[in-house]
Parts: sequence; structure tokens; C-alpha cells
Amino acid sequence: MSKNSRKGPVVVSVINLKGGVGKTTVAALLARHIARENLNVLAVDLDPQANLSQALMNENEYTQFMNNREPSIVELFNGYMPPSRDREAPAPLEEIVRLVGYGEGLHLIPSRFDFSDNLIRSISVDTRILARFISETRKNTDLVLIDCAPTESIITQAAYHASRYILLPVRTEFFSTIGFPLLNESLKKFRSENPSHNIDVCGILINNSESRKAPRGPHHSHSLNDILQQAKEYGWPLMKEQMFFSRGYPKLMKEEYPTHTGNAEYEFRSIANEFMKTLRLSSRRK
Repeated sequence: MSKNSRKGPVVVSVINLKGGVGKTTVAALLARHIARENLNVLAVDLDPQANLSQALMNENEYTQFMNNREPSIVELFNGYMPPSRDREAPAPLEEIVRLVGYGEGLHLIPSRFDFSDNLIRSISVDTRILARFISETRKNTDLVLIDCAPTESIITQAAYHASRYILLPVRTEFFSTIGFPLLNESLKKFRSENPSHNIDVCGILINNSESRKAPRGPHHSHSLNDILQQAKEYGWPLMKEQMFFSRGYPKLMKEEYPTHTGNAEYEFRSIANEFMKTLRLSSRRK
């Protein structure tokens, strides 16, 4: 990998084919932190539950977005921006990208709750459309983070086609690695069908359900052993930094200049810095 002089962004899908592992929290916090480093970040919400969109937009903004049927990932997969109350002709697809704070550094392609319904009604879905959109319109972006649903679907395939790397959050809990074999098989199938496409897991991020100071029970060490064993089996690297429980993370996700976040901002900074180092993304902050 080259550094920030690369032509086009590094594209990373945040995914685990098991729900409840904190992938949206990780994606939102990484997007906010890296944008603060004066890098251009595009967050893409590929989850029909639209949690990343709600995390990066304030409540009023998301309500207005929904009520006004503003551009979203739905229009991208439909392939065009239809006429609306504000325009009498189709508009460029670039209008689905919206600024969500931190100067000009953080942008979002939001999702809507009708995303799945629109895909179901489509005669055919072009799973390469997101990859082409990024390639054609985001040459000055440093990083694209794609928040994926925890299920195997055509949406997952669209994320794979756009991505060079996978970031895999996991909690140390019972059945923690249940999604690992599913993801491994999914990636193997994608690679066999797309032999010229390089896609790799860049890291497994352990997202503990306990705080750093809390005593961790036997389930933690048992789950950690499972994670280490399967990571070694599949050749997936484990991030050195871990993410511990903190009540400050919801505030850190939602607020542009958060306060009362405890150690959350300080602790997550080490995770983000390791992630940036892995991808060879250098801060432009002066």
C-alpha cells in the first residue's frame, strides 16, 4: 500500500455475520476520529436498519431526511435520482453524498428503512454499482468505511465488490465466533467468482462487553481462545488494541464536540491510530 498520495480511497467494509458486535459503533467512531485528522472520509450505510446514518446525523436531521425523502443509498442502487418536489428532472447521483460535520472531511451516504424493500422490488440488482460510484466520484477521498448488515445478501456482495479490506469487530461472549466460518466461506466464494479482486481481513477488533476495570469471567478467556484459534486458522490478523465498554461511546458517536465522555475518546484514539497505521493513512492535521 502506498500512503495518502494513492489515487482513490482505501475502502474497508466493517462486517461480522453475527449481530450485536458493535460494528456500527466502530464504523461511526472511526469515521469521526479519522476525519478529525484532516483526512477525507466517506461513510456508507449499507444496513437497512440505518443505524450508522442515525449515529452520524443528529435526530432532527435524520427526521427531516426521512420526511423529505432525501437522497440515499436507495437511489444509488436504483441507478438514478428521480424528479422530486424540488427538481423537475433526474439529478446526478453525487447528490446522495451529504456532509455530516468536521469541516469538509466527513461525508455520508445514508440509508433508509425501505432499503430492503426497494431491493426486493428490483428486477435485478447491480452488485458492482457502489464500487463504480466510489471509483468514479471519490478520487479525492482518503478512506471509505462501509457499515454492513450482519447477514449474507446481495448487499454484502456489493460491499465486497467495493472493498479492499474487511474490519471484523467481535465481542468476547458465548458464540462469539459463530459468524467467522460464515464470513470465511462467503469471502472464499467471492474470491473464486472474482479472481482478480483482492480482498483481505485487515484486522479483528475485540470489542469487550466489560469495562477495562471490571473483572472478566471465564466466558471471556474461553471466547478469546476461540477467536485466536479461528483467526490463526483463517490467517486473519488480530488488532493489538481492544475496545472496552464505555458509556462515553454513544456521546462520542453523536456529538461534534463531545463532552463528558470519560476515557472513551482517549481509549478509542489508540484503536483508530492502529487502524490508520495498518492502512498506512497519515494524519494531515497541523
